[in-house]
Amino acid sequence: MDKAIRWRIMVLQAVLVVVLAAGAVFAFSVGTFTTNQIKEELTAQQIYFPGADQIKAGGALDPALFSQEIRDQAGKQVTDGNQARIYANDFINVHLHGIAGGLTYASIGDKITQLNAQLAQTPSGSPQYTDLQKQIATANAQRDTLFKGETLRGNLLNAYGWWTVGTYTIYAGYGLVLAALVVLAAFTFEVLALRRPLKMRVMQKAVA
Repeated sequence: MDKAIRWRIMVLQAVLVVVLAAGAVFAFSVGTFTTNQIKEELTAQQIYFPGADQIKAGGALDPALFSQEIRDQAGKQVTDGNQARIYANDFINVHLHGIAGGLTYASIGDKITQLNAQLAQTPSGSPQYTDLQKQIATANAQRDTLFKGETLRGNLLNAYGWWTVGTYTIYAGYGLVLAALVVLAAFTFEVLALRRPLKMRVMQKAVA
């Protein structure tokens, strides 16, 4: 290989090593910051899975309703993104489906509107009027609960999303470190290859 070309390759390799190393440091910093931030925020919320004593028929972790994934978390505090996902999808979501027959905060509004319309057409002194009032009060309470539950679930899933981003950013950092080491090895090889002819010339002059 021409000496000038080899020097160009070595310069490019040296620059690439620096770029990859800097990228690895950046990836580790961002990933670590993100996961630590999520961990601190979740820990401060003091959210706990129901205890192992609730893994029973009719309990808060009834095996007939809740998956093994969440039962394995019984009694633990939610402190990382994966736990946030489990709590959101396998615990909150199950309870939300049972609050208003599967209705969501957005869809239960139609039910309340219909009940209010019926109430407006019902004589105030009739038993049906009182029953409709109770149904409306119940539906409003359900909507309030659904709003709070869906908001918490959304926040937890958002934490899970950022936790995943942070985790994969750390993995990317490891990948960049590996790539930097490979390029560094190639750079070292080129340096040794460049020095070998020089060393041979020195030895030849010494013999002569």
